[in-house]
Parts: sequence; C-alpha cells; structure tokens
Amino acid sequence: MRRTRVLTAVLALAAGLLAGTPPALAAPAPRAALAADTYTWHNARIDGGGFVPGIVFNRSEKNLIYARTDIGGAYRWQEATKTWTPLLDSVGWNEWGHTGVVSLASDPVDPDKVYAAVGTYTNSWDPTNGAVLRSADRGASWRKADLPFKLGGNMPGRGMGERLAVDPHRNSVLYLGAPSGKGLWRSTDSGATWSQVTNFPNPGTYRQDPSDATGYASDNQGIVWVTFDESTGSSGSATKTIYVGVADQDNAVYRSTDAGATWTRLAGQPTGHLAHKGVLDAENGYLYLAYSDKGGPYDGGKGRLWRYATATGAWTDISPVAEADTSYGFSGLTVDRQRPGTVMATAYSSWWPDTQLFRSTDSGATWTRAWDYTSYPNRSNRYTIDVSSSPWLTFGAHPSPPEQSPKLGWMTESLEIDPFDSARMMYGTGATVYGTENLTAWDSGGTFTVRPMVRGLEETAVNDLAAPPSGGARLFSALGDIGGFRHTDLTEVPSMMYTSPAFTTTTSLDFAETDPDTVVRVGDLDSGPHIAFSTDNGATWFAGTDPSGVSGGGTVAAASDGSRFVWSPAGTGVRYTTGFGASWSASSGIPAGAVVESDRVDPKTFYGFKSGKFYVSTDGGATFTASSATGLPSGDGVRFKALPGAKGDIWLAGGAADGAYGLWHSTDGGASFGRLSNVEQADTIGFGKAAAEASYQTLYTSARIGGVRGIFRSTDKGATWTRVNDDAHQWGWTGAAITGDPRVYGRVYVATNGRGVIYGDTSDSSGGGGDGGTTPPPAGACTVSYKITNQWADGFQADVRLTNTGSTAWNGWSLGWTFPSGQKITQLWNAGHTQSGAAVTVQNVTWNGTVAAGSSVTFGFTGSWSGANAGPTSFKLGDRTCTTA
Repeated sequence: MRRTRVLTAVLALAAGLLAGTPPALAAPAPRAALAADTYTWHNARIDGGGFVPGIVFNRSEKNLIYARTDIGGAYRWQEATKTWTPLLDSVGWNEWGHTGVVSLASDPVDPDKVYAAVGTYTNSWDPTNGAVLRSADRGASWRKADLPFKLGGNMPGRGMGERLAVDPHRNSVLYLGAPSGKGLWRSTDSGATWSQVTNFPNPGTYRQDPSDATGYASDNQGIVWVTFDESTGSSGSATKTIYVGVADQDNAVYRSTDAGATWTRLAGQPTGHLAHKGVLDAENGYLYLAYSDKGGPYDGGKGRLWRYATATGAWTDISPVAEADTSYGFSGLTVDRQRPGTVMATAYSSWWPDTQLFRSTDSGATWTRAWDYTSYPNRSNRYTIDVSSSPWLTFGAHPSPPEQSPKLGWMTESLEIDPFDSARMMYGTGATVYGTENLTAWDSGGTFTVRPMVRGLEETAVNDLAAPPSGGARLFSALGDIGGFRHTDLTEVPSMMYTSPAFTTTTSLDFAETDPDTVVRVGDLDSGPHIAFSTDNGATWFAGTDPSGVSGGGTVAAASDGSRFVWSPAGTGVRYTTGFGASWSASSGIPAGAVVESDRVDPKTFYGFKSGKFYVSTDGGATFTASSATGLPSGDGVRFKALPGAKGDIWLAGGAADGAYGLWHSTDGGASFGRLSNVEQADTIGFGKAAAEASYQTLYTSARIGGVRGIFRSTDKGATWTRVNDDAHQWGWTGAAITGDPRVYGRVYVATNGRGVIYGDTSDSSGGGGDGGTTPPPAGACTVSYKITNQWADGFQADVRLTNTGSTAWNGWSLGWTFPSGQKITQLWNAGHTQSGAAVTVQNVTWNGTVAAGSSVTFGFTGSWSGANAGPTSFKLGDRTCTTA
C-alpha cells in the first residue's frame, strides 16, 4: 500500500554505499574489458505490486499508452499482447534515483517522442539531481537532460499531475513543474535544455508536514500540473493559453494567455484545497479541476470537483456529494474525448470501505457512482471485478460489509478514458493497474467488468531472496508493501502472498538447508507477531511469538536442520529459540541490530555482523564471540552468506566508498577473512549450481569489477568473473539480495528496488548440464509470419509468429534470420536474442519453449533502420528453413 516506501533501504544508501558522478545515458564512460555471457532476463511474475500514479494515453495515435511508477520506472503498452514493456531498465547503479518517474508526457504531434521527468527523492539521500529523459523511439532508447534540482517520484504529492507537458501545436516546447520551490521550467528545443520561467509568480507553498526534520514530508510540493488549451493555437505556433496547478491551498491555478510570456492567478477560484488535476475539455470550453485538502497519495479528508468555463470565467461546483459528506479528496480526473461532456473522477483517498469512481455524462451537472449503498452496510455495484489473473489482489481478506474483497482500489490518483475508445478505461491503484473494455455499459444500466491490466508491469521492492535446493518452491521472496511470495513456477502469478500472518513488509527469510520444508520469515506489521514459520516448504504458515520489545522484522536465520532459529529483530536484542519460537532467550555477546545468518552444515553454528565486527556462536545462538578478523567494513551496509555443504565457508560483501568496500572470504568459520583483490566493490553475494566441471558452487554478486558496475558470476571461487547483465539491463539499485539457483546452472535471481524479482538464464549450454542447459534446436516443419506493425523516422516495431507445422512438439526453439538492410534490434520481448552484424538469433524463454504440433509462439521487437526497412527473406529453425507466410 506504499505508506512507507523503502525508506529504510534508501537511508542505508545515504550512509555512503552510492558515490560518484553518473555517466550520461547517451554517452557512457569507457569501460574495462570483461568476460561476458549472453543472458535472457525476465521477472518472476507477480504482476504489479506497487503504486501506479500516472497513466498517459497519446492523443494522436491509438493504443499508444504509457504508465509511470513511483520507484519502478516507466512502461509502454503492447496492444497485441495486452502487456507492458519496461522502458528504464538501463538506469544504472549510480543513478538509481532515476527509476522514480514523477511525470511522463507522450508527444501529441510526433508520437515517436516521449519524455520522462525522473528522480525519486528531493532529499539528500538521493545521490543525483533530477533529469528529463527524452526518446525519439517510444522509450526504446533515451537521451538525458540533467536538471539543477532534484525531483521526487516517490515523494508526497506524486499522484498529482502531470507536471510535464508538451505543447500540442509547437511540440518543441515543453513545460515542467518543479518541487522544492524551484518553480516552473520550460524547454524550447524538445527537452534538450531547460530554463526557469522566471516570471511565474508562485513556486508553491504546501508542505505535508513542515516539522519533518528528514525533509521527506516537509518538502514544498511545488508546481503540480500543466495543461494546454489546444483551442488557442495553430500548428507550428506556440499554444496561447496554458493553465498551471500549484501546491498552494489559496492560489492553486494560474493561467497565461500569451504563450507563457505573462501569468496571472485565475480569478474567482475556490480556496482551501489543492488542485490535484486540471483536465481541459476544449470542445465544450471547460477546465475540470479535482481538489483535495491534502497532497496525497495516502492522505486527504475533504475534496471538491469544480468546472471553470474558459470563455466566461464562471466557476461551478460540480461535486457529486456535499463536502460535509466526504472523507476523501478527489483526483483521477479524465474526460471522454469521443463523447464531450463525459467526465470521471476518483475518491483517491477513500481507504474504507473502498475507493469510489464518479461518472457524469452532462459535464458534471449530475453524477452516478461505481457503487452505492442499498441498505447499509450492503452495496450495489455497477461493476464486476475479476482478479483471476492476479488472485493475490484479494489479499486473502474476508471482510465484513461494506468492505468487499477484492477492493476496487486505493490511492486511485490516475484514471484515464481511452481517447479513441469510450469503452476502455485504465486506472492505477496502490497495487496494480485495473481497467475495463466495456465502460459504456455504465450508462445503459449494465455492469462493466474490471480486470487487472498489469502483466509485464512489475513494481515490487525486494528485501531478500532464497532458492531452496528441493521441494515445490523454486523461490521465496521478501517484499516491501505486499509481504512476499512462494514461486513454484516463475512464469505464473502465485495465487497469494504469504498469510497467517500477512506482513506489510517482509524483511528477511531463510530455510533449513538440509530440511527445506522448514522455512522462517520475519517482517513488519502494525500489530501482531513479526515472525512466521512453515513446515511444508512455505505452502502454509503459522505465527510465532514475539519476545518483548520487538518493533520490526530485522533478520532471521534457520539452523541447517531446522531445529532452532536465531532472530535479530528491530526494537530489541538478538534472540534464539529451539522449536518454533514459543519462547525466546536473549543471546549474549552480540549487539542489537546485528545481521544474523546460519552455517549451512552445523545446526548449532550461527554468525552475525555489526559495525565492522564478525560474531560466531557454536551453541545454537545462546552465546556469540567476536571474531579477531580485521579489515572488514566499518559500517552496517553488509550482507554475508555461508556456503551450503561446507562448514565455516563464508562470503561477505559490502562497505562504503569512503572505507573498506568489497568482497571477503573465510574458510575457517569467520576467524579470518581474505579480501578478493579483483573485486572493487560488492554489495551482495549468493550461490548457485556449480558449473559442469567445477567442484565449487557458482558465485553471484552485484558488484563493481574492472571498473564496471553489474551482476557478476564466478565458477572458480572468485578467481575470475563474468558479467552476466548488460547496459540495457541494470535496474538501478540491486544491492539488497542475490542468489543463484541450486538446481539450474547459470540461473540468477536479482533483487531490485522497484522492478520486482529479476531472474536471468545463461545461453552457455556447456556450463551446467542437467536442467540448466540449452535445449537443442527442434527439428520439424515451421512457418514464420514477420509483420512490421509500426514504423517511424529511424525506428520500427515488428511482430513475429513462429508456427510448428510438423507432427511432434518442440521442446525449445531457436529461430535465425539475416536483416537485408542493416536493421538493429533495440528491444525484444517474449524471447531472448543475440545479434551479430545483420544476423539475428532468437531463442525461447522458459515459459514458451514447448510448442505443440499445430501451435504457434509469438514475440515482438523494436528496432532501428536507415535507408530501407525490408523484411528478412528467409528464416531458419535450427538447420531447417521455414516457410514464410
């Protein structure tokens, strides 16, 4: 629900884990040569999981839709597959704040162009200033304009907007509303450079909590939206009339009628509220405004809807309910471009019993609601809701009326009617994107169907990961906001997050190495236990008992045989127990707040780390002794793991740029550590299945090696390293957790701070054998359909359908072709690919490798071209030439 979004992780970063000046996206600094492997990358499917504060439909091209998230980047809709494609995975470690998107604008004149205003926090803990990213290929690649101030994609007020807007008549002109009192900014060269509009009179005054010493809630929320009146301009000339929303409860709306030369406060406007949205119906001459007494996205107790007549200056209160009857603010404002006069808004801060959607077909004169009370507490809904594709959206709840499960939503600040299709609407919530394709049934007395429209949009912050060596679970995840999941199939959405109890955030988890049916997790919860256990490989859970003083999850470790546990919770000291935590005893010799782990062989040996000291217990956690090891990082930004199958074999990663920082190894149970000289910085460590000829498990780390930040693999105990990701797949900050898969060679699971659980599979078929290798190309007849679905000045999009026309199923496939005109693939989805010169090879991913006789598999890509864009003339499936359709 995103109430306290990953601030703990961010504050840890502020201690110095991130340092240095980030390279520009368009011109990365020279890098040392490193061994590399070709990986295909995917998400362990959760589908959603976070707040989507903005959805943007392009006004001139059908089905061109974008979504922005507060910490997880931006996405573009793929109509053919009804999925979202991530656009900011190239954001690197040093610029992790640029995964927060405070605003997004799709160019209404040139649909190939899209802009994103990026930056996660305006506080000092975000290491870089904000920037405006610009793309001429729909987000497949970006160029960057740095700003002299920070932006706050995850700050209070982030659901207001859009703060970034393109002039619909002169699209080289853009405006950006800034926070922190920095005012209004303008670009006249398509976002390449920016300057402040110095004569704009009001930089904003509203602060959620002026007394907040951290600067998070006390920041001035600034300029919050920009809206052009397209009826006041002509092609090639700057639009004359521009409206700007300001975070000021008494002076919320300003206007220019001379293309931004001068600005005045809009006369007669209501006061006492903030205008979250300002949406113009130019055909009818109405500016609609959604107001709340707070900045959101969580808070807001009173709100109003107003209509401003642009020709006469008349203001009309069109609120669907009296202000005395509201307990929420309004937002999620949209108009139907196909049916002028139809307008919708949301009660974004109505947490209980549910959010509300309001709809008017007469310009706000009268309204209907998505649900009404019949006889309290019973409700009559105009909608049905189907979450079968994301069943966890029920949160396992069985509420009493008037609450229902699943909810229609919460934090519903973004709602948009498709400008080309009155029946389609999308809206963002604190956990997903919902939508409908029969919205107009609302007006005829029928019901419209709401479903998640979120596949491909993964927006969870990951705190911990564990991949057991056996059992039905392939992966356990510890997540912010929605607890975490047990994945038995990485390509399918789990039916439910962890329950009994359901933590708001899971901070740590572990399984017993020799008994993976025994699993433990700890986390944060407003009230109730902070620890839970499972004895069936995480399928079901039961709560443990908290020792006195516990206020948060902390870290936890399970003995190798599951006979005992050591817990370092927030709020009190380290504790240990035998059995499943019916009672806890205080551990001695180790400070509160230490990170704890278990030896993976000896069930009585546990380890801890705190402030530069390593601690060892050989009596099941009762007593710890400080190791004599020296030279370890002095801070607490450290993660360490003990190697399965080898007693006392420990790897430790972490540190800070102003001190010891790297990767250390101990083979004597932590008595001494040796630092790996070939690793400059490291933040995580994990283990996976050994390579075919290796006697030691594969190591994985998020690190800087050879001057390059990336995800690395070593099959020779750290003597050499291979970078397994590339510049297009960086995902911002990846310092929370990493693990290999003990059953599949080369597979690595990466924790991200907003892009969910990423996993990668190697193309190196010689490494691991067994179930980790690449399946040989299938034999049998095949047909290929290659279709260019969109083309622009220097880019294009294509869909490919590969059909098995033989008599037997394929178990893995690899399709090759040669581009005749030098085209280059920039991004490909639903498969992995490599390209060498004009030659392209596309391989299946885990979930679409099996293709039955008579069945097809499809994938798509964007690419660049110049001169000509003729399609390939021949396709090969292995050694067999396919028929072209």
